[in-house]
Amino acid sequence: MNQEAGKWIIVAGIVLIVAGTIWYFFHDKLNWLGNLPGDFKVEKENFRFYFPLATMLLLSLLLNVIIWAVKKFF
Repeated sequence: MNQEAGKWIIVAGIVLIVAGTIWYFFHDKLNWLGNLPGDFKVEKENFRFYFPLATMLLLSLLLNVIIWAVKKFF
């Protein structure tokens, strides 16, 4: 394992710690996450389907910005 991989593992750990801390302290304020207008929900008698398209796009955008900032400043 080289030094670059070690740096990325440390950054990933820090991101997970920050995300976990935010989730732990603000979970009651984040109930909108997963209920955005682009999230598809189909509920029938014996069938339930949920596809969080808008939530996945938002999280993807957020992760891309975080990765871009880490690459730019490290």
